[in-house]
Amino acid sequence: MTADQLAAELEVSVRTVYRDVEALGAAGVPIYADRGPTGGYQLLDGYRTRLTGLTGDEAGSLFLAGMPGPAAELGLGSVLAAAELKLRAALPDELAGRAGRLRERFHLDAPGWFRGDEPTPHLATVADAVWSDRRLSVRYRRWKAPREVSRSLVPLGVVLKAGRWYLVAATDDRVTAYRVANILEAVVLDEPVRRPADFDLTTFWAEWTERFERSVYTGSATVRMTADALRRMAFLFPPEMSRVAVACAGEPDADGWLETTVPIESIRHGHVELLKLGADAEVLGPPELRDQFAATASGLAARYLVD
Repeated sequence: MTADQLAAELEVSVRTVYRDVEALGAAGVPIYADRGPTGGYQLLDGYRTRLTGLTGDEAGSLFLAGMPGPAAELGLGSVLAAAELKLRAALPDELAGRAGRLRERFHLDAPGWFRGDEPTPHLATVADAVWSDRRLSVRYRRWKAPREVSRSLVPLGVVLKAGRWYLVAATDDRVTAYRVANILEAVVLDEPVRRPADFDLTTFWAEWTERFERSVYTGSATVRMTADALRRMAFLFPPEMSRVAVACAGEPDADGWLETTVPIESIRHGHVELLKLGADAEVLGPPELRDQFAATASGLAARYLVD
């Protein structure tokens, strides 16, 4: 093909074709030019790209990154499968074999334990709006009154967090996240939107999740517990509760008991969570929470300590 033909096919300038051909040649691609009226650029007969720039670890990581379940939910299951087949075909034998062994030996299961599939009938519509940069109209169910609200959103991204899908979107005054399972209706509008030039989805999500976790815990409890109970908190409690408890813990006394502060969402939440520690913890405050534990202890004693 001539430079003019390549420029027309690729929708670039002829000058760009000249520059890119030089770059390909410098990278080791066997492209050469025949001069004259019937000349043009061509590749050496039989040449095909083998992705030789990939290392074994890089090739394997590409196959480990594939998540068939989430891809299917987004409507991209067949696309992912086709892409993997093409990638495997293009890899040199030694890299293809390594990638295959990695896929046989390692599996990524994103959802957390004891969580069933969460229905997300509008996920494909949401993803379409994000991809096509069009405004999205939704009816959404939230936890506070009014429970159902309507929103006109500028979709910015979709995030899969511990098996739960979230839509990151902007309204007139803020950017926030919406749980896709709580979307009752979703319509992609024929209205293009412009993404903020300085928006970065990864940075936003890290900052938003940190703010969200901190905002949930509006209170705190003073708790006396054993050192062993403090260690077990990492396995029994949400990360923020365990982290703060460890950071605030005093030195154990001679009997191995210490005092610390545990963040809680509410009195009810603190009661349910701290019961996990059983007799290895004593709530010192607030008084309402201590009273609930006293009532629970009395009830349990009446139930179990019978003659």
